[in-house]
Amino acid sequence: MHILLVHQYFLVGGTSGAGGSRWNQMARYFADRGHEVSVLAGTVHYATGCKLPQYKGRLVTREEEGPGVTVYRCHVSESYNRSYLGRMWAYISFALSTLYASLRFKRPDVMICTSPPLTVGLTGWAIRRRFRRLPMIFEVRDLWPESAIETGVLKGRQLIRLGFALERLCYRESTWINVLTPAFYDVMLERKSIRRDRLSMLPNAADLDIFKPGPRDNWVREKYAVGDRFLVIYTGGIGVANHVIQFVEAARAFADDTARFMIVGDGMQRKMLEDRVREWGLTNVIFTGMRPKVEVVDICAAADVCCAVLKKVETFKTVYPNKLFDYMAAARPSVVAIDGVARKLVEDADCGVFVEPENSDELARVFKDLQKDPRRRKQMGENGLRYVREHFDRSRIAARYIQMISDEVLPHGHLSAVKGR
Repeated sequence: MHILLVHQYFLVGGTSGAGGSRWNQMARYFADRGHEVSVLAGTVHYATGCKLPQYKGRLVTREEEGPGVTVYRCHVSESYNRSYLGRMWAYISFALSTLYASLRFKRPDVMICTSPPLTVGLTGWAIRRRFRRLPMIFEVRDLWPESAIETGVLKGRQLIRLGFALERLCYRESTWINVLTPAFYDVMLERKSIRRDRLSMLPNAADLDIFKPGPRDNWVREKYAVGDRFLVIYTGGIGVANHVIQFVEAARAFADDTARFMIVGDGMQRKMLEDRVREWGLTNVIFTGMRPKVEVVDICAAADVCCAVLKKVETFKTVYPNKLFDYMAAARPSVVAIDGVARKLVEDADCGVFVEPENSDELARVFKDLQKDPRRRKQMGENGLRYVREHFDRSRIAARYIQMISDEVLPHGHLSAVKGR
């Protein structure tokens, strides 16, 4: 089977690169099962907004990600992290460059468009026009445009109306909708008019062949001068939606020299946070920048506690942050300042503690409680590892994805996922 994936944020370098790698791993699992995967991907990293030199001045660059996986790196404007309008143009430039790249390959058997951004749906719409009756799966990794509106990224009545119109186009063009959380599943049924027989929930998961428990006393503690201090880490984006300032505010409560707070990632608000750390005179906060996935494995192992935070908005009650699965696979306890399904995941697995989002005082209190209780931390870590092995093994989810395509999507490629169509 030839699978076409449209994914603007497909990671450069796989596990040797820095950032989320859900689809890098899924593509590899598909290829390992004998399938051919072509990827239309962007050239600008979603967190840093930077473009590697080999992509500059080129509309499309072909790469081999590994046996059976071919990646077409398509031009994205470097205006991505400069402003709101710059980000919109980056999305549009990707949609245009992917249309050109799609002329380079033969008809696939199925196409998967994974969002955000919703503009990947424009690519899907155009490719479906070229390859008539091509089955298309639209994957919802985040509820757009709702999350963009609630975080203030998408503003203005006309732009909001355009966002919802684009969302409707994506769903109408799709043969199948896959979502990443149970809450997304309910939203699709109750508010988006998606047919139950055209809807699935195959979630984010852990790469258990990459993330594994490891020794706490490793090179990370030496390199960043952590020593034997209590180490709390946050990994991932540093943008408006992440609201990582609450993590930095919690670090202010540790006036002694017994703890370190490490931020592993990058984004639009990193400079603001670094300025705030200097302003407050904090010496216990470490910024590492983006690190390759293989290094993040050791960073998680070195941690005593791992943290996931988001801005306090209603839509974020529906999301599973991928970092949670990494933390669980590393057998480390998670402190989660995200309500909703993420909170339920942690409580069901008994692998961490929930804190009300944007309550930095409570976040600091929980960190202090866990600092004093290594036995509790160890038990939570073991619980998380056991739970993720049972329910969120990415290799098993990849196998279910392929089964779904073969049994459900391909036989009904002409149908729409929207009710009444």
